[in-house]
Amino acid sequence: MKPAGAGAAWCCLVLLPLVAARPPCRLDPADGTALCKGRELRRVPRALPGDLHALDLSYNKLQEIAAGDLAGLPLLRRLDLAFNNISRLAPDAFAANRLLEQLRLFNNSLAHIPAPALRPLANLRCLDMSNNLYGRAALDGVFGTLRHLRELWLGGPLLREIGRDDLAALKDTALQKFALKTAAGPLRYRAGAFSWLNVTELWCDMALDGSAAALPALLRDLRGKPLETLRFRNLFEFAYYAGSADLFAGLAELRATKLVFYRGKFDERLLRSALLNVRASRVRDLELVAIDFARSPGSNGSGSAGISGLRLDRLLLQDISNPDVLRFDWTFTWLSGVAALSIVNVNFNFVPCDAWGEMRNVRVLNVTGNRLEDAYLYSQRCHYGAVMPKLETFVLANNQLSSLAVLAALTLTWPRLSSLDASRNGLGARRETCRWNGNLRWLALSHNRVTAAAFACLPTGLEYLDLSHSQLDRLDASFFSRSRRLRELRLSGNKLKFIPSGWTCPSLEVLAIDGNSFGVLARGSFGNMPRLASLAAGDNPYHCTCELYLFLQETRRRQRPSLRDWPGNWTCYHPEELLDTAVAAYAPWPLECDVPALVAVAVSGTAAAAAVAAALCWKFDVPWYVRATWRLVRSRYRGRRGGGGVARRCAYHAFVSYSRADAGWVRRELLRRLESATPPYRLCIHERDFTPGRWIIDNIIESIEASAKVIFVLSRSFVDSEWCNYELYFAHQRAVGLGSEDVILVVKEPIDARGLPRKFSRLRKMLGSKTYLEWPPEPSRQPFFWMQLRNLLGSPRDGEVETAVDTTTVDTTTDTTIVDAITVDITTVDATTDTTTTVDTTTVDTTMDTATVDTTTVDTTIMDTTIMDTTIVEITTTMDTTIVDTTTVDATTVDATTVDSPTT
Repeated sequence: MKPAGAGAAWCCLVLLPLVAARPPCRLDPADGTALCKGRELRRVPRALPGDLHALDLSYNKLQEIAAGDLAGLPLLRRLDLAFNNISRLAPDAFAANRLLEQLRLFNNSLAHIPAPALRPLANLRCLDMSNNLYGRAALDGVFGTLRHLRELWLGGPLLREIGRDDLAALKDTALQKFALKTAAGPLRYRAGAFSWLNVTELWCDMALDGSAAALPALLRDLRGKPLETLRFRNLFEFAYYAGSADLFAGLAELRATKLVFYRGKFDERLLRSALLNVRASRVRDLELVAIDFARSPGSNGSGSAGISGLRLDRLLLQDISNPDVLRFDWTFTWLSGVAALSIVNVNFNFVPCDAWGEMRNVRVLNVTGNRLEDAYLYSQRCHYGAVMPKLETFVLANNQLSSLAVLAALTLTWPRLSSLDASRNGLGARRETCRWNGNLRWLALSHNRVTAAAFACLPTGLEYLDLSHSQLDRLDASFFSRSRRLRELRLSGNKLKFIPSGWTCPSLEVLAIDGNSFGVLARGSFGNMPRLASLAAGDNPYHCTCELYLFLQETRRRQRPSLRDWPGNWTCYHPEELLDTAVAAYAPWPLECDVPALVAVAVSGTAAAAAVAAALCWKFDVPWYVRATWRLVRSRYRGRRGGGGVARRCAYHAFVSYSRADAGWVRRELLRRLESATPPYRLCIHERDFTPGRWIIDNIIESIEASAKVIFVLSRSFVDSEWCNYELYFAHQRAVGLGSEDVILVVKEPIDARGLPRKFSRLRKMLGSKTYLEWPPEPSRQPFFWMQLRNLLGSPRDGEVETAVDTTTVDTTTDTTIVDAITVDITTVDATTDTTTTVDTTTVDTTMDTATVDTTTVDTTIMDTTIMDTTIVEITTTMDTTIVDTTTVDATTVDATTVDSPTT
């Protein structure tokens, strides 16, 4: 059994390769970069791609860069080694990296400036070695060879002295930026130390507590230099300056136009001294950022004349905790010459009336991130009519305003105001009436609480309107139809659930409606925006339907508007099967969304089908089949309508269907055998019994209907005969109604049942299931054939009786047809005495009361042997001869035992 410790050891051994296999860097082959930041690396990773251009090894635990660590990266141009613990760079650490342009060694543990390691880097442009542990900033002659160097960062927390020649190696180097950090405490600055510099932007991170005299000497060394920007950080870090010397007197002799004081302690006296010297200098851009301002001891504003004549293009007061800095000398006169004034995050909440009057030259006023409220921004006690005559842009973002009406009243009389930014307030929730400055063209109200009611308070002369992220759930379409100058509208990040139908904005060119809650866009959604060129509409819960698809198709076809966020943020939300599918991947069936094409296909398909059907009807004589079937159905209907029934007599015992090739056999054998029998059979054949001049089809139908049986003489010629196929069809229809026992199949010569037409499947089945007669060629077997056929036909007397039909049904062709001279040849078989009574030919001239029947149009003669209705003509079967009298038949019903239906 293994001890527990052994198991843990095995686990560690298994896991070690997995940990080692974890890639230490994230590679981006497209950019040729490797990000190895924050991986707790203790040495440079091996096997990095040789074509890397940038390598980030910051925030690790590297202690040195040894020779060969970077030898495999000859194309490297950017290397970041900041925030490690590097204390040593091998002299040939960068020997293979001669293309290196940016090297960052910030915040390491270098005790000396590593000049030998920098010797191969002739292309170096930016070098940051600040915040290391060296105590001197003396630069080796190697720096004189770095002719392409443009930015240099030096110093650290241990640098307490700047010698006169420490920077001499830079005398011929045109630097864009030089930054020097020194220790917090007394600084020994040797006069002339900065005289070697040839720089346009100088950052001095140095605390002059206890060594304030170094500042005038430093400024003197910068005289005549191409300096444009001078920045001081923590000028006085621990205590307010209490001396009487004018520390900034040298500003007047500098070329610098921008002066920045970042952090550090300023009281009224030091700030006044700085401003007075700025007034006499070329400085036009002044920033006071995160300074610690305090009133000077004993200062109460008495005798203060303010500071007039200060001309600044830009004044920035930012992140100052004490708002008293605004009127540090108890007046606002120092603001009178400022063109662009930014008071950002200074925590003031009140604007005195005299402050508005002093800002008479301000063109841009930015008071973002303060605590201004409606009542303290706009006071009824102040007169705003003649103030801010030059103001063009007013930024009030991130305050505590709630009334658009107050904002409109404050800015109403400012003659040049065209742009107003009131984002990140509480505006738009009230229903107000507002009167705005007619010159206002640009209004930003993002991140407010805007409702649809707020549109009544918005100016209609705007060209730009931003209402994004303002919880807006509905639009007032009438506002946009009145805003005829509006060219750009931003409604991103709201709660809009639909796009108004007929949304009209005639001049709109840019529209952002992304991040809302609507799901439908159609081709007409922006039809009333003829100049719309740019649309952002992603990040909405889209219904991927034909409407959206057609909108996108139309947009691509017209190439207007351009979809700025397509396709990344366009996602389907509905229907459920397309949830989270990219709209770009939604591709409906081509005809699903193309209504004209769908109609065209449907119409053409219908037309084609109709044409094919017409062709088939013409080829296969379908109209005739329909007509014939209708005749059969109508006759069946008439036969069943009455419900009662009497036997109907047939004109023929059988109808014979045969082909022309079999006509000789039919006449020679079939007719001779049956029609010469005693008693004889009456057979119907088309050559003899069809009525001349009538349509063949009508002859076929009537002959089959007038026959008790149908005999098919089947042969190979029969199958090939078109008219035999017709007769098969009608016999099939008759068989459906009366039963297949009325059909007699005589196979004259062997045939294949599968050769019959496919539409006569019933007859094919009959050949396989029904007993049929086969004509024997041997004479000795033929008598038996005729006996079988007679048995199937039945007795000539019995065979004349058909199925019971309705006694009251007579087919009439006209209402007034007169039946003349109907000759009835009656042969009656007495079922009791088996005595034949013959009734001579009798002419019955019958005149009907309401309708008369033409015998040529009677489909079925109706007879009833058991049920008699009203007055009838009765033929008695017990008499040898019966004379039928002329009788008027009221109900058009004739009762007879046998009637010969063909009449003349």
